Amino acid sequence: GSQVMTDYFAQHLTVSDLIKQRGASGTVVMKFTADDKGGIIKMVVYYADDASLIEPVINALKGTNGKWIIPAKQKFYDFVIPFSIVMDSPTAKASKAILQYMNTKSPIISTDQIPLNVVTLLPAISVKYAYEPPAVMAKPAAKKQAKKG
Repeated sequence: GSQVMTDYFAQHLTVSDLIKQRGASGTVVMKFTADDKGGIIKMVVYYADDASLIEPVINALKGTNGKWIIPAKQKFYDFVIPFSIVMDSPTAKASKAILQYMNTKSPIISTDQIPLNVVTLLPAISVKYAYEPPAVMAKPAAKKQAKKG
């Protein structure tokens, strides 16, 4: 199961252009509840280094709906899964974006204890991506003013 899960997320967790352009990286820890049919009925973000990292994780998790196996005689079961999203081989070209990201990131954290009850911690998922600088838009040509006369 672990290798199948890792392979699934390697193929289906798509890092957004915004993350690539910002040079964003970090950890997202999700808890989700699966029912006895393997469907995901609830997702909770326990921690994220930045809000922008959450969307691709949620989208990939949604694709697993109906595929989770829970212990026998349980109607619901909780799983916790950590994701690590990092830039593959950062270069000097990305340093400005990385520095700006580090100074403006907006972490999502818990301000109180989180009761876990019965939960399974799944293996961490690591995702690497290549930096993509933002597209530079050409400046519009200056308009010539018509002469009055």
